[in-house]
Amino acid sequence: MNNEIQTPEQEPEKQNKLIPTISPVKAAIIGLVAVFLLYEFGGGILAIAIFGFDLTKANMNLLRLLTIGTQVLFILVPAIYLSKLVFEDVTSVVRLKMPKPKEVGLLSIGMIILIPLLQEYLNVQNYVILKLSESSLFIKGIKDFLDTLDKFVEQSYTQLLTGNNIFEMILIVLTVAVTPAICEEFFFRGFVQKSFEYKFKPFWAIFITSFVFALYHFNPYGFLPLMVIGMYLGYSIYLSDSIIVSIILHFLNNFVSVIAFFIFGDEDIIQSGIVDVEGINTHLITFILLLALFIGFVIFVSRNYNKLTKSEV
Repeated sequence: MNNEIQTPEQEPEKQNKLIPTISPVKAAIIGLVAVFLLYEFGGGILAIAIFGFDLTKANMNLLRLLTIGTQVLFILVPAIYLSKLVFEDVTSVVRLKMPKPKEVGLLSIGMIILIPLLQEYLNVQNYVILKLSESSLFIKGIKDFLDTLDKFVEQSYTQLLTGNNIFEMILIVLTVAVTPAICEEFFFRGFVQKSFEYKFKPFWAIFITSFVFALYHFNPYGFLPLMVIGMYLGYSIYLSDSIIVSIILHFLNNFVSVIAFFIFGDEDIIQSGIVDVEGINTHLITFILLLALFIGFVIFVSRNYNKLTKSEV
């Protein structure tokens, strides 16, 4: 595999199969706006219409089912429709093909390193913000605002992730890990990233897609970690040319958080604004070590991907 990522213009065989009927970039932007309005506002209005304004009193299992339904209806369906409308060949656009087991295993290693790396980053980031807020009223005001948003996100997820029996736990996994992995990957890494690849070099297509992906999640302290996760997912789908890989990695990231919450039942697990002042030195050292390991892993994989994943004869 060449170290330089090939752009669509450099891949004539693939490009011949995907001749867009309209500007892919314009279509991607329209799709991003449409899905944002449909899912965030349309889904919210639908939830209020069914359960009322106080969702804390709603039947959580029905709310989870509604969440699954709105993800499919307002994210997955538009992704497939727009891919068909703009490129006609949906399978090629979203890169729907089975990967080699070696590809899944190799790229999963990166996600396994990335999950604790980003948790350590959050610890360091939040400590820095805390210290800056102690010497600046302006930054303190921003921090107070972020804390309010983070508390709201925490309360929402705590309610969503709390299960009392095996049925509810299975439904939680479907709601938080399985459905988002499929729907968001089809839309962001499938349609949007592929569309941007027609205009921008692969790195920038991945970067822009990941930036918007992070914005969609409304997680104030977790913006950069979400963006990095998005970039790794975009990198993985580009290397493997398979959306199945990014779906599995996306599922793995979400599933780890769900299982950790099930086991420990600790709200700190989903609270991205938490600060561990006493252990900051340990967090900083661990972050640096994991960052070096992750960067080394990505460089090694990029240079040796075909050799590492080729099938045995």
